[in-house]
Parts: sequence; structure tokens; C-alpha cells
Amino acid sequence: MTARFCDETGWGFGWIQDERLARCSHALRAEGRVWIFDPVDSPGVEERIRGLGEPAGVIQLLDRHGRDSAAVAARLGVPRHETPFDGVPGAPFDPIPIVRHRFWREVALWWPEEQVLLCGDALGTIAYFVAADERLGVHPLLRLVPPRALSRFAPRHVLCGHGRGVHGDEAAPALEEALATARRRLPAVWRYGWPQAKGDR
Repeated sequence: MTARFCDETGWGFGWIQDERLARCSHALRAEGRVWIFDPVDSPGVEERIRGLGEPAGVIQLLDRHGRDSAAVAARLGVPRHETPFDGVPGAPFDPIPIVRHRFWREVALWWPEEQVLLCGDALGTIAYFVAADERLGVHPLLRLVPPRALSRFAPRHVLCGHGRGVHGDEAAPALEEALATARRRLPAVWRYGWPQAKGDR
């Protein structure tokens, strides 16, 4: 399986799998250390991570996004943090609980310094998540009760676990619209995106 780099900034990058669900992972340098999010092991990624800075930890935002987190953390010699609802020690990210029950545990993270919102499955940009006219969408199974906790943020960057992120002046309006129209556009998502994918990881 091959991957393409995406979401390039001066302090990080993402890599996205060439597959139907477009699993996306990220590496971000904060305060001189590099944090890796929901990684899928791919050729060339480790070299880019080490080139970005000293690896500090692997963060898994969603319980079912195990992906290659354990293997990547072991190879980099860093701890793995699974759904850190209380935050990550030493990291400048504020936790935002999304879902916390037996069958679904997910936390998003807010990075105030760079105005970055990191999500696992709460938000996405691929067809499975969006209606035909949406740039960013709430996960279909969360649309009836969308994650309103995200509405207090005005990000410059929204990074997702599926699909490329949304950046710059588009990011905050896209988030606001996604949350405001989540319920109303659910039938459109089922017609447009749901047939294209039946699950994720």
C-alpha cells in the first residue's frame, strides 16, 4: 500500500493512504518535539518524522484507530497514548472528549499555539463523511448528536483521520457549517457517501 504526503506546514505533515477510506496520519512538531497521530506505517515516513525533530510520543485519538501505533511507537522508542481524555503529559494539546462509552471512545485535541484541531473520526473530508456540497463533515454515526464541544474553536487547521485536512480561511467556516448542518444533511450523506464505505479503522 502506498501513501502520499499531505497537510504540509512548517511544523508538520500528514500522509494519506491510497485506499477507499483514505486513512490519514500526522506528525506535528510542538515545542521542539514531534508527536505522531494515528499512524499507518508507510515507506519514507519514519525518515521524515526524524527529520522534523525528536520523536516524543504516538497519540491514538480513537480506540479503534490502533492502526500501526504500537509498532511505530516501539520503533521510535516513545510511549503510546491511547485516547488521552486527560491530556498527554508534556504535550501542548488540550483534550476535547468526543465519545466516551463502551463501544466508542474518541478524544480530539486542540493546539492553541497554531490553532490546530486534530480529530480521529469525529470529522472527515472523504465521501463517507460528507454530502456532495460539503468540504468537511461529521461522522455519519455522530450526526444525530454532533460533537458540539468543537464549536467553541475557530481553527486555522482541521486535521482528520480520514482525508486531507482543511486549512487557512476555509477551516473555521467549514467546521461551523459541518456542526450546524450535521443532522439536516444526514440523508444526503447516506445517499452520497455511505454506499462507498461500510467501516473504518
